[in-house]
Amino acid sequence: MRGLLLIGIAFVGASLCARAQWLNQPAAGAPRTPDGKVDLSGAVSRVNGKPDLSGIWQAAADPRGAGLYGLGESANSKYFRDILADFKPGEEPLQPAAAEIFRQRTPTAATTNPGLNCLPEGVPHSDLLPEPFKIIQTPSVIVLLYEVETTFRQVFTDGRKQIADPQPSWMGYSVGKWEGDTLVVDTVGFNNLSWLDVRGHMHSEDLRVEERFHRRDFGHLDVAVTMTDPKTFTRPITITFVEELLPDTDLLEHYCLENEKDAAHLQGKSGR
Repeated sequence: MRGLLLIGIAFVGASLCARAQWLNQPAAGAPRTPDGKVDLSGAVSRVNGKPDLSGIWQAAADPRGAGLYGLGESANSKYFRDILADFKPGEEPLQPAAAEIFRQRTPTAATTNPGLNCLPEGVPHSDLLPEPFKIIQTPSVIVLLYEVETTFRQVFTDGRKQIADPQPSWMGYSVGKWEGDTLVVDTVGFNNLSWLDVRGHMHSEDLRVEERFHRRDFGHLDVAVTMTDPKTFTRPITITFVEELLPDTDLLEHYCLENEKDAAHLQGKSGR
């Protein structure tokens, strides 16, 4: 079963291997070292008194380990693979029903993953993809453009209250506020169709996600995510990771159904 899962992870990575375009397009106003490269440790610019989070970002990858990556796969975060990676096997804070669903998904995770089948990745999984996303910041709304599936999110920072009776959606409904130099995003209103990771951990429609974004310098965005879902977890789960800036480039249109020919070859295959 582990081999089958790794085939699926390899396929997901292969489907995400397209890189950003507009290569070597210098970003205006970026701090630079004497050799002309972007100074990733440089100062953060501000917009209306708040840190400017704008840029092309991608989750920092963990060191490669044996058996964790497939041919052609981008290096990725441990939380992309397993949202509960910080817990020892058997100690995951899962409700019994959620643990059973995860157990049932494991044998077919390589072929039934929603992202593998070109559906939206959901939140916070979209933040953890080994593929870039773009933040566009304005005073009243912050837009996140995910390269994968050319998907977008809007984080409203105009003071509106969170939606009271949301129609379930893949990416949820997001409102944000600033706490000092940290953007705090509250997202609710998910359907229960997306996965939290490629291994198949579930969530319910009661999932609430809080993301805290802090740009510590020009090239690094510190992120803390707390997931609260009483139907899935026995307590709130918090993970922390870093998004790294991809300077002097831009996004590429991406739809994984275009000329997709791999999934049919994975059906019914067993790993070795």
